[in-house]
Order: sequence, then C-alpha cells, then structure tokens
Amino acid sequence: MIRDRITINKNLIPYSFDITLSGEVFEIGVKYNEFADMFTLSLTKDGELICSGEPVVYGVPLFKDVYVCGKYPEIRIVPYDESKENDQVTWDNFGETVFLLIDNGSDVIE
Repeated sequence: MIRDRITINKNLIPYSFDITLSGEVFEIGVKYNEFADMFTLSLTKDGELICSGEPVVYGVPLFKDVYVCGKYPEIRIVPYDESKENDQVTWDNFGETVFLLIDNGSDVIE
C-alpha cells in the first residue's frame, strides 16, 4: 500500500515550506548536519516556533517526545522505507527510498 508522503527537496536544504496537516497549516523547516549525516526539522504554527531540531530517525514518529495536543499535527509522520531496503535515514536514501510517511491510522507503519 502506498501512503501519503511529505516530500523533502534535499537540493534546497536549509529551507522551509508550508504544509496542511489535519486541516491546519504548519511550516516545516529542514536542515542537514553533514558531520552526523542527520536531518532535523523545525515546526512552526501561526508564527510560533513549537519545535526546533527534531531529529529524523528511521521508524520513530516525528515530534513524539514533545507532542502537545492542539499545537502539533494530529497525525503521525514516520520516516520509513516501504521497500524495506533501508533501516536508517541517510543523505543517500532520504527522498529516494526513505520518505516521511503520513500514518492516517488505517494501517500501522511497522
């Protein structure tokens, strides 16, 4: 099953973009730490920075550790490779086989 994806354009990093999630508009900022080979995200809603430096870790829902009801999107966003070729997020595979998948609750991303 193909799930909805949030597309990240690595050629634009560092950058930010607006996205509608669960009917609310958020701004997602994307950065990359070359030394650690790690992507991080920031999340802004209504001009308020609500999370900064969230690491993109394979299989771990974004903003899980800092979630506050009413501030964060009411959906799960999980970095995942549906082909099961990879089990980590790297510069080489992010946006190629590993994507930010939207878990709409109808099926669990494992």
